[in-house]
This record gives sequence, C-alpha cells and structure tokens, in this order.
Amino acid sequence: MTQAPDMGSLHDLDQHRAAKEATAAAAAAAVTLVKPTTPPPGETVPAEPDGAGEAVDRPDNPLADWLTVPDAPVLPVWARSRASVVANVTALGRLTWWHTRYHGIRAPKYLMKAVLLAARGFYRACVGLWPTLSAQDHTAAVKALKAQSKVRPEDVELAVRLQAAHAERTRTRRWRFGAAAVAVTTAVVGFTVAPPLVQVGMAAAVGTPLAYLGRGKETHLLDQAAPPIRVDMSAQQLNDALRAAGLLKSGKEGQEAPKVSCSMGPVRDGRGWAVIFDLPRGGGKTASDVLAKREVIAQELGVDEIQVIMSRVRAAKGGNAGRVSMWVADDDPYLGTPNPSPLEKAERFSIWDPIPFGQDARGTRVAIPVMWQSMFFGGLPRRGKTFSQRLLTAAGLLDAYVRHYVADGKGGADWMPMKAVAHRLVMGAEDDAIDALKAMLAELLAEMERRFALLRDLPTSVCPEGKLTPDIVTKYNLPVIFVTIDELQEYFTAMEKDDREQVINDLCRIARRGPAAGFISNFASQRPDAESVPPKLREIITIRYSTQVVDRTSSDMVLGKGKAAQGADASVLSEEHKGVGVLVTGPASYVTVRADYLDGPTFAALCRKGRALREAAGQLTGDAAGDVTAAADAAGVTVPPIVSDVLEVMRHSPRMFTTDLLAALVNLDEDTYGDFNAERLAAELEAAGVKRTSKQVKISGTNGAGYQRRDIEDAVPAEILLGPTG
Repeated sequence: MTQAPDMGSLHDLDQHRAAKEATAAAAAAAVTLVKPTTPPPGETVPAEPDGAGEAVDRPDNPLADWLTVPDAPVLPVWARSRASVVANVTALGRLTWWHTRYHGIRAPKYLMKAVLLAARGFYRACVGLWPTLSAQDHTAAVKALKAQSKVRPEDVELAVRLQAAHAERTRTRRWRFGAAAVAVTTAVVGFTVAPPLVQVGMAAAVGTPLAYLGRGKETHLLDQAAPPIRVDMSAQQLNDALRAAGLLKSGKEGQEAPKVSCSMGPVRDGRGWAVIFDLPRGGGKTASDVLAKREVIAQELGVDEIQVIMSRVRAAKGGNAGRVSMWVADDDPYLGTPNPSPLEKAERFSIWDPIPFGQDARGTRVAIPVMWQSMFFGGLPRRGKTFSQRLLTAAGLLDAYVRHYVADGKGGADWMPMKAVAHRLVMGAEDDAIDALKAMLAELLAEMERRFALLRDLPTSVCPEGKLTPDIVTKYNLPVIFVTIDELQEYFTAMEKDDREQVINDLCRIARRGPAAGFISNFASQRPDAESVPPKLREIITIRYSTQVVDRTSSDMVLGKGKAAQGADASVLSEEHKGVGVLVTGPASYVTVRADYLDGPTFAALCRKGRALREAAGQLTGDAAGDVTAAADAAGVTVPPIVSDVLEVMRHSPRMFTTDLLAALVNLDEDTYGDFNAERLAAELEAAGVKRTSKQVKISGTNGAGYQRRDIEDAVPAEILLGPTG
C-alpha cells in the first residue's frame, strides 16, 4: 500500500497572527542592556526582577551615548572632603588675618596718603569749578562786545548791549558764589554740630570722592602686600618637576608629553600644598621611584627637601603601585617653639595605651603603642636623642604597675632622677657598673622565664593568647617590665669580647621573646655601627627613631637597610632640628616627627610622682625602695647634695679611688663638680658630716687614696637608710 505524501498543514490566520505577536513580545522582553554573564556549569541565571538597573554600554543600545554618565566628579577637588574644605577655609582665614594685620599697621600711612590725595582732589575740583563760578560762559560775550565797542565807540546800541552783558555776568557771579558760600557754610556748620560718628561719615563721604579725584596713574593708596604663601604649586609645575627628575617621559614632536593624573589637588592643606597623583602607565616608573627622587623634586619645586613629605598610597586607602601622596610645606615645618609633652600635666597613664610622642609636619599628633614592642633610638650627640627616648620611659612612670630597669652607659644626670622609681638602676660603664648590668640582665632573663612558666599554666579563659593582659598584671602581680638602656655603645666598647657577646645575646633574648611576657625594650646608642650595636640586635627591634645622622648609610643603620631609599632618611635633618627625627613603625610605615619636649626638671617631677603612685599601690621595689635621697625627702630630712651625689656614683662600688670618684662626679654634673679636686672634695664631704675611717682603699690589689661607701652612708640618718625590699 502506497503511503500518501505529506501535505501542507492547515493554519488559522488569526491564531498565527496572535502567536507571532506573542513571540515578538517575548523577544522584546528578552532584550536587556545588562552585559550577559556566563553562569558556571550546573547553575542557572535567575531572572531579572522588574525595574532592575540596566547598563548603557551595549553597542546595540541606540541611547548609549546619550545615557552614559560622565566619569567626572560632581564637586570640585577642594570640596570633596571635610578635611580639604577645612584646610582651604583655614588657609583663607589665615590669609585674611595676615592682610588685616598688614594693612592695619599701615592705617596711619594710608590715612595720610588719603588726606594728601583729598587735598589734591580739592585743588583739582576748585580749578575745575572756577570757570563755572566766575561765569566764564558770560565772559566770552562781554569780551566780544567790548572789542566791538572799541572799534565802533559811536554805536550806542552796541554800548547798551555791552552794559547789559556785563551786568548779567555780574549777577551770575554773585548768585553762583553766593550759592557756593551758603553750601560751604551749611556743610561746615552741619559738620561742627554733628556727633563724632556722623562727622567721620561726612568726612569719608566728602574725602573719598576728593581722594579719587586726586589720584594719578601711578597712585596706589594701599601698599602691594606679598601674600604669605611662600610656595606655589600647580599641576604643570608638578609635571615639570617629575619630568626633570626623569620620572616622566618627554613628549615626541607633535605629541603631548605624558602627565600625571591628579586624584586630589594641588590644593592648600594647612601651611602647604597637598596633592595625590598617579604616574602614567607605560613609563615603567613606580611610586618607589618617586620617593627615591625626593631631593631632585624638591629642587625643581624650589624648596628644601625637608619641606617635601611624600608617601605611597596603599591599596587599603584606595591606592596602587603608582599613586603618591605629596605635601609641600610653605617653610620648614619642624622649626619653632617645642611642644610640651601632654605627660607633663597628666596624673596617671596606662602603658597599654599609645604614648603621646610628638607631631608630624602637618601638626598631627603621633602616638607610639609600646606594648609588645621594642624600640631603638639613634643619632648624633646633642640632637635630642635622650630627650626623645625619655618620653616613652616617662609614660611608664605614671603607671604604678610598670617596673623600670634602667642603665645609662654615660652615667650622667639625664637618668639620675630614675633612682626614685627604678627597680634597678645602673649608672656608668666602669667595671662595677658592667657587673651590675650583667646581673640586671640575668635577673630579667630569670623573671622572663618565670613569667612564661606561669602564663603557660594559666587557663585559656584567663590567658587566651599566652600573653600578659591588664587583668593578669594586677591579679598575679606581674607588672610590665620597662627596660631602658641608654648609650649602649659605652658598654660594648668597655667590655671584653666574651662579656660583650654574652650581653648582646641576653639583650637579643629580651627584645625577641620578652614582649609576650610584658617586657618593653627601650635602647639607644649614638653610634649604631656594627661594632657599637651589632646588627643582630638592631634587626629584631620593631620601632626605630633616628635624629640627625651624617649620611644615608648611618640613617639605614638606625632605621633599617633600604629605608633611606624609601624616603625615611634622617641625614636630611640639620643642626637646627633638635628633637626631630624619623620614626619607623613598620616595614613600610615611617614619619618625620618633632618629639614633644620634656626637660630635666619636669622629668624629675614625673619620677617623684611615679614614686608616690608606686608607694600607694605597694609597687615600690628594688633599688628605688632603698634610695637614700628619696627616703630622706619623704621623712622631711635634708641630705647634703654632695653626699647624695657621691652615694649615687658609688651605687655599685663599696669603695672607689678619689680620681675615679671625681671623674664620675664631673660626668654626673660638670657645672657643679668641674672645678673640684681631691682637697676640695675632702673638705666638702667633711663639712657634710662624712668621717673617713681610712684615706686609703684597696681595689683589685692596688692601694690608693679613696673613699669607702659605708663612710658616706654614715653621714645619713640611720632611720632612712632602708635596704632593698624587692
């Protein structure tokens, strides 16, 4: 049987049209301007809800060009942040105040110039008004008629006309001069009887137009004041400076040279200009290259490099490898009156809080968190290194649960006030002092191991991270240990090799493992070279601060290798920058800081305050508990200063030769003991009540003139000679 061929199907035209319209509607609904994304295998793309946002960058969107939102900020650069607005308003206020003072001082000069200009204007007004007052318009007719009368004297009509013109001029002159006289008289009388304030207004109303009339082409009432902004900056100047430093390529002929893209500024920011810019791509330069060219950029901008503050903008703050933040100060931002430390007026302080340290170039406060940290201070002598180091120790004075261990290799007066507070105090770098230092380090290591053993046994609910906490400090009487050692190089250069290596290893253990047990290391040295302070000790220090040094190599020795190339260079500081240094707090974090000022008397007052806090809390231990001078002060007994000073320099020595004692006293206070000799020292001690049992002492098998410590102590009342209690 043969199968019939398939025939065409029969369609209803109305249904066909309806289906076609539905298909078109579905196709239209499927069209979206959102870029399609390919879903992962096994997943489906959820349907877009009605009203979902649509993109406009599809090439088949006919409205793409019209609907594209411009990629440009709505607000100007100076109005995009509160800080920028405040900075610019502040700069405007400073500029206005400066001009107010500038012109205010010159107000008498301006008044005199205005009077002279008004006088000239009055003369010019009189000259200009004279033709009107004298009726010069009538004089021309009178002169013409008079000339005609001379030619024709027999003309009676002409004579009558001349007489009438002359009479008219006379009447006009009288009327005009009379009106002027009345006006002037009225003004004078009104000015005379008017109140002083109205008189001033009248004088200004009359004098101002007269002064304006009296001006000349080159006349300036006000002096041309130079604005106080010493540094000017524009995007063009920035590009020129970077191009001169080799950070931007020069444009080819007929092509525009590459430029930086400024995401902010340049705008006024405080006492300088701020700008954040991105280096152009394709040039092969990074933000680190910009930081390394700081000196060249400063020269091209016409400023000193100390005025140029640059840093990278990291990704956490919206930056990238080519984004740089730059601030150019109007002048040296680190000069001027030192800022007193906030610790000076503080009654208490918690060592767990960041310690106020100083201010950066823009006046922003800089604080240093010292818990779990170790610190190293370096720099040239007499640049404020010790003063800066003392700021951190001073904060620990105001916390009763901080136990201080202090060693000063120089043995001068800088750290002597710590005798009232320090659990252990080592002064000088003599043999006895070195033995005391080694004993102090041994005590610290034993305490560190004891604490670790205690912390390991504590439950995690009490010690969750295996480290000291404020609760553990008070509950288990484990005060924070603050180890301060100044002039490290004095100890290392005075030691034998074996002792030196042992002390270095002990210090490394304290700096490396101590923070977890509540140890804070605070070291300082004038010469941070490999001989004075070995690299293995410096490299484990987390926070570093350097005052002025001689070169970039010395700066890197203090702050870390390669820091100068990153911009942390203390060699750019000058002799005037006392108390100013570069602070490095991390691998990529540094800032130049003007440290707060804390002088010797204020530091001594804080030591006395710290002693009182520890006495109240029962935390006065060690050498401080047996301090003779502090005990005498508390008992209301006055110990002669020379007795107190001799006891301090003999702190670690039962006996001392006279020559060594004199040298130690001079080192302690050169102004007082610089002229002392053996005879004067003996006389002063005798007058203070010291009775020598023997004038000869034996030290290391050698006899010589000297003093016994017990003889000096006998001059102090027995009731205040306390022994160490901890």
